[in-house]
Amino acid sequence: IVIVGAGVSGLATAYHLTRQARDCRMDLRVTVLESDTRPGGRVWTERSDGFLLETGANGFLDSKPSTLELSKALGLGDELIAARPEAKNRYILKRGRLEKIPTGLGSLLTTPLLSWAGKLRVLGEPLVRAERDAADETVRDFAMRRLGREAADTLIDAMVTGIYAGDAGLLSAPATFPRMVALEREHGSLLRGFRRAARARRSHSGDDPPHAGRPLGSLWSLRRGMGQLIERLGERCGGDVVTGTEVRGIRPRRAGGWSIERAQARSEPADAVVLACPSFAQGAITAALDPELSCLLCGIPYTSVVVVSLGFRAGDVPRPLDGFGYLSPQRTRRDVLGVLWCSSIFPGRAPQGSVLLRAMCGGWNRPDIAGWDADRVVAAVRDELRSVLGIEAPPILTRLIVWPLAIPQYHTGHLERVAAIEERRRRHPGLYLTGNSFRGVSVNDCTEEAERCAHEVIGELVSPHSSNGR
Repeated sequence: IVIVGAGVSGLATAYHLTRQARDCRMDLRVTVLESDTRPGGRVWTERSDGFLLETGANGFLDSKPSTLELSKALGLGDELIAARPEAKNRYILKRGRLEKIPTGLGSLLTTPLLSWAGKLRVLGEPLVRAERDAADETVRDFAMRRLGREAADTLIDAMVTGIYAGDAGLLSAPATFPRMVALEREHGSLLRGFRRAARARRSHSGDDPPHAGRPLGSLWSLRRGMGQLIERLGERCGGDVVTGTEVRGIRPRRAGGWSIERAQARSEPADAVVLACPSFAQGAITAALDPELSCLLCGIPYTSVVVVSLGFRAGDVPRPLDGFGYLSPQRTRRDVLGVLWCSSIFPGRAPQGSVLLRAMCGGWNRPDIAGWDADRVVAAVRDELRSVLGIEAPPILTRLIVWPLAIPQYHTGHLERVAAIEERRRRHPGLYLTGNSFRGVSVNDCTEEAERCAHEVIGELVSPHSSNGR
């Protein structure tokens, strides 16, 4: 089996394939091909002068158990670290001030983020008639319908910014936040659904230790950063990981299976191929094979982001960094989407007496920033930190990374597109698609989808005539 793409999705798929094949007593050889010079995609950790810098994901939630379970299966259980308790404090920048995001009824009543009319509208959400069979609608429309305009344009917009760097007025609610849509469908109300879920969690609170994978919604990482997961996956995935090699296309072989057309080498055979690269790369690889499938894959839009990590002496930061960080709603069109207070979230991210901040710039509504030169971006971030956090001193460390086409955007119609992609994909036995382009952009979504994909591949190799008419 050949897997194209050695990000989290590709490496996790390789790991699950080899593990499941071993359980089935199947002799399986897996090769992972990666065009970049290293594995990991946008998930990687750099170390510099005692600072630990994440180039992509800062961690993962345990609302799904897939990444926790994978980490422990890889022997990384003792390396797991939970976010500090103060990381539950998250802020939104409004009118130049940082305001804490409310986490309960008391904080909702006192928050300056909403007017009294806005607060009463949120509290009245259980009285709003549920649309249990609503057609696809944007996140903003869904939030306005359930929570009112103020909450939609402040709280929900900021949440969308933090996850997708996208526009809530374009993203599909059922595609991007299926749990919220399910709460309305199952309970008739978001607040009612959240209360019942909280009661259920409390009733099971004594069952397992905190890191056993229950859906607590806590944030986790690894002691030496998310790159530790990539490194261990590379060691334990059970296959050869070949970097610096570009796949230009695939074509079916007369004798069965596939021919993988590589830029730097002659074609090589494979019984099955898993495309775990971004959807636009999948589209390029399948262009000659199936133009309609390629067009569908290339039609998933992406947005670019710029990551700026800055280290400061703790004494040069006048404001207490007592939380996760802050976000700005996309509708404000600011240069900076938000700033994570990395050294406040997890231990070991900055040397003693220092702090580490990470700013995110660009996004759907500010694509121009990805084209700025580095000095201009860093200057914009420093202006932001001066205005918001009062930091006048120069940083002792600066790192900038531009991620073009970084985050897929699940615009309305996305679920129908994914269904159409899957229908076309089924016409090509032995071809599989995975990654964050389809059913979720988080690390958890990638690891969960990788396990599902591996299960499908093994199932069809064991019983090739038993699935979907293949």
